[in-house]
Amino acid sequence: MREDELATRVVDHYAAAHDDPEVRLEEPYDAEGRRGVVDVYVRLRTPERVDHVIELKGDAAVRHATGANEILRQYRRMERYFHADDRHAIRPKLGRTEPGARYLLLFAPTPTCVHHVATHRSLYGSVDVAARVDDVPAVRTVAFLTGLDGDPADLGMVSVNGDASFGSEAFLDAVPPDSRLAESLRGVDDDLVEFS
Repeated sequence: MREDELATRVVDHYAAAHDDPEVRLEEPYDAEGRRGVVDVYVRLRTPERVDHVIELKGDAAVRHATGANEILRQYRRMERYFHADDRHAIRPKLGRTEPGARYLLLFAPTPTCVHHVATHRSLYGSVDVAARVDDVPAVRTVAFLTGLDGDPADLGMVSVNGDASFGSEAFLDAVPPDSRLAESLRGVDDDLVEFS
C-alpha cells in the first residue's frame, strides 16, 4: 500500500468527520536550521485549536528504512521541530484540558508493515504517549490504520504504544475482525508475530 493512498484516506476522513478542518499535505517546517516535511498536517478547532501532525508509513517506506530507529528518528525530529517553526507555533491557553497537538506515526495495515512493527515492537511500544509542546499538552500515537475500505468517517487506528502493546489480548480485541489489519496479522506466518 502506497503512502499517497493512505494520505488520500486520511484527508477524506478529516473532511468527513470534522467541520472545516485545515488540511495540508507535504507541509514543510523550518526551525533552528532544521528543515523537514510532514505527510499530513491538520488543524482542527474543537473549539480550541488542535494540531494533528501525521507521518504515514507504507510498504515502500518500511522496506527502504534501515530499521525502526530511522523511522523513529524522523518521527522525533518532526515532533521536536514542527511546532518550533514560527508558522506552526502553538501557545498555551488558560483552562485547556485537552491536548493541543497530536503526533501520529501511522502504518499501513499490510503484512510488510505488520512484520516490521512486530520485529521492532519494543521500540515502537516504548514511545511515551504523553508529550508537551512548551507548556501545551500533546499526545504521541504509533498505530496501524484501520477502516481503509469503508466510510471515510470510520477510518480508525489501533495503537501499539498505548496501554495495549502489540500482540496483547487488548490489542487483538481492538483489531476489527474483517479488516485489512486482521488479515495481515493472520497472513504473516512468522515466529516474530507471536501474540501473548
